[in-house]
Amino acid sequence: MAGQVAPTNLDFEYRFGFSMPEKNVFKAKKGISEDIVAMISDMKDEPKWMKEFRLRAYKIFKEKKMPEWGADLSKINFDDIFYFIRPTEAQVNSWEDLPEEIKTTYDKIGVPEAEKKFLAGVSAQYESEVVYESINKELDKQGVIFCDMDTGLKKYPELVKEYFGTLIPAHDNKFAALNSAVWSGGSFVYVPKGVHVNLPLQAYFRINAERFGQFERTLIIAEEGSYVHYIEGCTAPIYTTQSLHSAVVEIFVKKGARVRYTTVQNWSKNIYNLVTKRAKAEDNAVMEWIDCNLGSGVTMKYPSVYLTGKGARGEVLSIAFAGKDQHQDAGAKMLHMAPNTSSRIVSKSISKEGGRTSYRGLVYVHPKAKKSNVYVSCDALILDEESRSDTYPYMKIKQSDTSIQHEATVEKLGEEKLFYLTSRGLSRADAEGLLVNGFIEPITKEIPLEYSVELNRLINLEMIGSVG
Repeated sequence: MAGQVAPTNLDFEYRFGFSMPEKNVFKAKKGISEDIVAMISDMKDEPKWMKEFRLRAYKIFKEKKMPEWGADLSKINFDDIFYFIRPTEAQVNSWEDLPEEIKTTYDKIGVPEAEKKFLAGVSAQYESEVVYESINKELDKQGVIFCDMDTGLKKYPELVKEYFGTLIPAHDNKFAALNSAVWSGGSFVYVPKGVHVNLPLQAYFRINAERFGQFERTLIIAEEGSYVHYIEGCTAPIYTTQSLHSAVVEIFVKKGARVRYTTVQNWSKNIYNLVTKRAKAEDNAVMEWIDCNLGSGVTMKYPSVYLTGKGARGEVLSIAFAGKDQHQDAGAKMLHMAPNTSSRIVSKSISKEGGRTSYRGLVYVHPKAKKSNVYVSCDALILDEESRSDTYPYMKIKQSDTSIQHEATVEKLGEEKLFYLTSRGLSRADAEGLLVNGFIEPITKEIPLEYSVELNRLINLEMIGSVG
């Protein structure tokens, strides 16, 4: 296909780097304008308030400056991106009804197998829209809503309107404004009071086209005393041209509820991954982000928790792996706004072959947040002399009755450990892989078994030939 990279060793290791022929039913012209924004809303037959929301957001996007910190975003050309592609005429809930090229794509990624084994519901987005959904009938009986965001807006407009854009307004940052203007797809999850969803819900996001922008929007509402685990996976083909992924995720965790949000991101290296994710935790609520970032050329992502209720807890466990031509600028934000709140941030990063990882974190403790507990740990593993790791922790503590712990380490693979393992019969490559997997084990043990196995396998592939 024109524009696609000739295979290299690194590309060969990325098994999701294949592309399929484009057979879309509609593709907007390249570039963004007020007309494009209005057209997206009209094609989706949205209510008037959403169209107005989009158009206001577009104006904000034009006025907002690009971030002047973090990774280099200077090569993003907003006029060289397709903002809306409709891959199919209609969404289906039978795998056999999907177009062959889309079905082949998701078969290769493993959606049907994962669905059969341990998922309560699965949603698959291809380009701009969700093309497939399958929901466990037991969820319907419990009153759980799990659908794509477009369907959520059509079926539950008042519920969506109450929460949409209230936690991450369009003026939050330039890319949140862009998403607010051109969003399409994503997930809408509503869990009623006291309901525990025992199996994970999963969404897969796939970019297939060149020079494409994917802007899914996810909204999760967990009512009092409820529980849900949502998992997302992300992949894309390898092209010489750049594509943009800029999602917005808003999560509302009500009194005594618990939400776990797991991301296993393995974008190809031509993707800019610029995401805004935020949760609000009320009294005694628990919000957990588990964030695994292996792919993309550039990632800027800082999941945050606003601890607004007494006794609320927030946790971010993250892995960032940066190889050649990659910059993973990731971290977390915790805002303690109420007493007896607690937060825990554990960040693990690995860099090799000139890759760069950065931890960027913010902890804020409000004067009213007495007896709060804060724990931050940032560990970096650098595998060669060309690679780099940076840490930018920022703490703003306005309450003296608070417990704060912060620790950070930077290390290389120790020759003594490698010698010990190789002397016991392991090859050097196996020994290196074992040490790296041990380094990230505190995170991988929190991921469902099949995903932790896949994550370890991907990292082992990335490690091939990287050291020694």
